[in-house]
Amino acid sequence: MVARGLAELVMVVHFGVLGFLVVGGFLAWRWPKVVYFHAAMATWGLLVVLFPIACPLTWLENTFREAAGQEPLAVGFIDTYIDGVLYPDSAARPVQVLVALVVLGSWVGLYLRRRAGQRASRGAEAYR
Repeated sequence: MVARGLAELVMVVHFGVLGFLVVGGFLAWRWPKVVYFHAAMATWGLLVVLFPIACPLTWLENTFREAAGQEPLAVGFIDTYIDGVLYPDSAARPVQVLVALVVLGSWVGLYLRRRAGQRASRGAEAYR
């Protein structure tokens, strides 16, 4: 019973990590230091998409599932819970591209906001 609960907890955390991957760059607009964690997460996400790297959260969920007497995920987390559920399997690549564009857009927005803030502070200093 505990192992099953832990497997479900890992699944929820995994969804949170994926949510952070998508919106973390926008969170950095408010909390700039978040961008470092987001950059690490985006790098990991890119590596997982480009190379057959096993995700430690999927491994952990499978470990708890097996301890609970359940079958491990036959395929990865995204293939199990997202592809074919939130969008058709055939849309996987366009969704990956869309996520990449959202991440890049959030970083461009962060850069522009920082740049505008620096200009504003320099302008305020000129009037002193």
